[in-house]
Amino acid sequence: MRVAIIVPVSPYEPAEILVQSVRHLKSLEFGKMRVKILYVLDLNGKNDNRGEILKKEGVEVLQRENTRGKRAGAINDALKALKDFKPTYIAIFDVDSRPAKDFIVKCVKALDAEPRAYIASSPRYISNATNLVSSTICAEYMLINFLLKRTGFKQFNGLIGVLRADYLFKYRLKEDAVAEDADFATRMHAKRFKALLVNTAVYEQAPLTWRDLLNQRERWYYGGLQLWKYWKDVKRSGRPKFIRGWVMALTLTYFVFLLSPLILLSPPLILYKFKNVKKLPVIAGLAIHAFLLQYAAFRAMVNFGKKKGVEWKAIKRSL
Repeated sequence: MRVAIIVPVSPYEPAEILVQSVRHLKSLEFGKMRVKILYVLDLNGKNDNRGEILKKEGVEVLQRENTRGKRAGAINDALKALKDFKPTYIAIFDVDSRPAKDFIVKCVKALDAEPRAYIASSPRYISNATNLVSSTICAEYMLINFLLKRTGFKQFNGLIGVLRADYLFKYRLKEDAVAEDADFATRMHAKRFKALLVNTAVYEQAPLTWRDLLNQRERWYYGGLQLWKYWKDVKRSGRPKFIRGWVMALTLTYFVFLLSPLILLSPPLILYKFKNVKKLPVIAGLAIHAFLLQYAAFRAMVNFGKKKGVEWKAIKRSL
């Protein structure tokens, strides 16, 4: 069995994060699989030496001199480079993804058991809950993981997980989609394919500033609005649970103020999650978070109506 790992890298990612990423991915369990790790590097000028640093770590590197299609374009270019390798499965990670050691093995096993599944992934957790912003997002992920187990529309951000290679090669990612992950998930669910939630884990970094969070979520909201072009396909799927989950994801999340009273119920959950009274300020963080999300949704809807587009901005990393 052949498994390829693709890691798209933006021009702004520091070399230290890339080295940490490589060393973590190479430490994962792979069983008897033949594995190829490919980093797709969008160069940051002629003096960008991150490609050489990656090669010294023992992985393959595909360098791009432009950012065509952003993340979707990088993954599509990686698929061309992997054509001769002929992978059975393709894992996609970001540079800050830190999957559990058994992540690949468990996801592949789940996909082997379900031919109609196009992706297998796991609950997501925050690895850098070091300030109010990232700790608040850590609390938000508790809700996201709860909903992932119950929704008929399982959308794994960034397509972080293991995908069946033949489906990814066939349907590719839409390079004009702002949220290429949600776009691909919508198309696959509408074709009656499944997404599997596996009992393992993957950790990732949260934004460390409210500004970075605002920029990230505005882009997500804008990308979600683009998905309504698939409404007829979604209806034709004939899958009520998927349709309900998809519609709720693209409506309720744009009116966060309706859920703000739930913040009053959060103190026991915060104490349960963090087991530390010093984390109670996260309650205030949730109030700021709710306001910021509502503002991001409003800005996305206005810009979408004006067809202004949205800018993909760098996010500060924890080193």
